Amino acid sequence: MTRTALSTEHRPGATALPTPDLARLPAVTEALAARAAEHDHDASFPAEGFVLAHEAGLLTATVATRYGGPGAGLADTVRILRALGAGDPAVALVTAMTLFTHAAEARTPGWPPAAYAALLDASATGPALVNALRVEPELGSPVRGGLPATTARRDGDHWLLTGRKIYSTGAVGLSRMLVFARTDEDPVRVGSFIVRAGSPGLTVEPTWDHVGLRASRSDDVVLDSVPVPAGDVIALDEAGDIPGARPDPETGAWNALGLTALYLGVAGAARDWLIHFLHERVPTALGAPLATLSRFQTAVGEIETALFGADTLVDTLAARIDSGDQEAADRAGAAKVLGTRAAITAVEQAVALIGNHGLTRANPLQRHYRDVLCARVHTPQDDSVLLTTGRAALDRALDRTSAPKGN
Repeated sequence: MTRTALSTEHRPGATALPTPDLARLPAVTEALAARAAEHDHDASFPAEGFVLAHEAGLLTATVATRYGGPGAGLADTVRILRALGAGDPAVALVTAMTLFTHAAEARTPGWPPAAYAALLDASATGPALVNALRVEPELGSPVRGGLPATTARRDGDHWLLTGRKIYSTGAVGLSRMLVFARTDEDPVRVGSFIVRAGSPGLTVEPTWDHVGLRASRSDDVVLDSVPVPAGDVIALDEAGDIPGARPDPETGAWNALGLTALYLGVAGAARDWLIHFLHERVPTALGAPLATLSRFQTAVGEIETALFGADTLVDTLAARIDSGDQEAADRAGAAKVLGTRAAITAVEQAVALIGNHGLTRANPLQRHYRDVLCARVHTPQDDSVLLTTGRAALDRALDRTSAPKGN
């Protein structure tokens, strides 16, 4: 489906989007961290955190310049998400989904122009959060195949959506939900339907009771004949190849590296707390901080080295992708495996290093550990990446051995 690119002329007199100020990232991280434990404990949505992100221009950083935005690339995005992840990964995760949405629209316009203009108008005056709702109880994630059970039925100038989406991150705070659904037509078509918050028939059920990222409010969304204007659909096509079920390589790379940066931010916060603890902890028998012992110095060095390597890998690939390097985009999934494993291992090592203190609720390390474990559930998951990477390596070897030999 071809769309006409939206220009700034479609928003005459509109309020300008906030200008991103990356110099404010340390202050935003600190402010988010100050309330992260409270939101984790209560499993409450960190609404004030998104106000901070909005005021710093972070939620719309990836809006294209032709739409009046700053047009930030992946390199700036991973920097933003790493900083937010260090403060409150729930804020970071919903921000990531919003930034990815704007970035995808910047690369390949797919939204109806009027619908995207309305989103930008909302984004200019406050947090306008967006996420794609794709996972269902029976289907799981559509990246592993299958048609969604959520159905769209045409009724005059609207579609009526009925179904249930699970793990709908940030649902209670979303301005727009991109609901992946099938039509009741023959042949079936699938697409993402733009559902606005507060639509009739839309209910968010508070089902999220998770060990990690509790404040993300990844609840169930129930749709009971929710009306969507007939034109407010992205990529509505016949379902033969399940369009939209699997991301294109660049979209997949943004997802992989952006989320990896988020969890590296969590691991960085854990490392920073550990270092502070080791300087402050002075056992009576030792008479000096734990930080003076070579055993702890070596352990911190192990963590620091792993995180440095993972951060460098993510930053380097992100910059290469911004420059149009297709090979870097193809390697983003492997970088997610390496980066998230480094993040998880780093926090595990920190917990093991200090024993009970690491699992005490009064200390944030146990929260960082619970949160960083969530890195494993995001697409692309390790098994898919390793299968694809292994097959590609084996195919390359086969191509080399079967190539004709020169004289």
